Amino acid sequence: MNKKISIILGLFFVFAAIFTACKEEEYTMGDLTKPSNLVITTTLAGQNTANPYGDGSGVVNIVAKANNALAYKIGYSVISKLDNNLDLIPVPNTPEGLKVVKKFSENGEVAYRITVIAYGKGGTSTVATKDITVKYVYEADPVLVTNLTGNASKTWKVDQSVAGHFGVGPWSPTSLTPEWWSAGVNEKVACCNCFYTARFTFKQIDKFNFSLQLSTPDGAFTKTGSLASISGIPASGDEGCYGYGGGASVFKFMDSTSGIVGTAENPTTGTSIVLEGNNTYIGYGSLKKEYEIMQITPDYMYLRVQGTETGNAWYIKLIPAL
Repeated sequence: MNKKISIILGLFFVFAAIFTACKEEEYTMGDLTKPSNLVITTTLAGQNTANPYGDGSGVVNIVAKANNALAYKIGYSVISKLDNNLDLIPVPNTPEGLKVVKKFSENGEVAYRITVIAYGKGGTSTVATKDITVKYVYEADPVLVTNLTGNASKTWKVDQSVAGHFGVGPWSPTSLTPEWWSAGVNEKVACCNCFYTARFTFKQIDKFNFSLQLSTPDGAFTKTGSLASISGIPASGDEGCYGYGGGASVFKFMDSTSGIVGTAENPTTGTSIVLEGNNTYIGYGSLKKEYEIMQITPDYMYLRVQGTETGNAWYIKLIPAL
């Protein structure tokens, strides 16, 4: 009997040891207090009593600081164009918090909303916004303006008489040529003569204001209607001419955002024409409205624009329509 008791007691202690060893260890998340007291401070370059919205450079120094913050993200919106697709950019944390120098480049005195998210332990977060008005004045090279507008009004057309008047290459900061394909002389006459009959009139209103007027007697030339972003174009279709009664819009000049660096063989002015709205295009209907001026003289203009397909750059040569 004693032997059986010993065996039972032995088994009891074995099972007790196993149970103790298998018992799950408890963990705690610790302090998950989210960031607090998030404050955004802005200093506009050249801001004074005479220039309440800055000196026209568009440069703003932004500092944001929150208690218990481990990381930050920041985003910017034009208040008149607010949407739900805010692009938030991660920013390294510093002892002073978030520190960013931002150049706002909408021409004129424009109201912006700055949004900052401060992140704490366990993914906790706090959001703050600040609205500011910033003055930006982009003054294009006067020679460029004169070549484009004649200091009043000047009409251009696609130069069908030369090879390479239309071409496609990679949208890349290291490519400056239509290395994938170039059009031959009059290549689009048979399928898409509207490419050649369209006229583009650039007008200078004053030193900082410009407009573009389109005349398209045979319609608009575009890859597909769904990608053209032009009012009145059908929702689908192959490359061709689509009924379009012409249009007008304002445009502005700005530093090119393509990132390309010109060379002696393939120069660029580094200046872009940026069209407003969906009523106008230059040469070829595109979703994108920024046309980088690669070269321009009184008798020749060479443009580069991001194509409808991802990764494509389109090149277009134009001459004055006499």
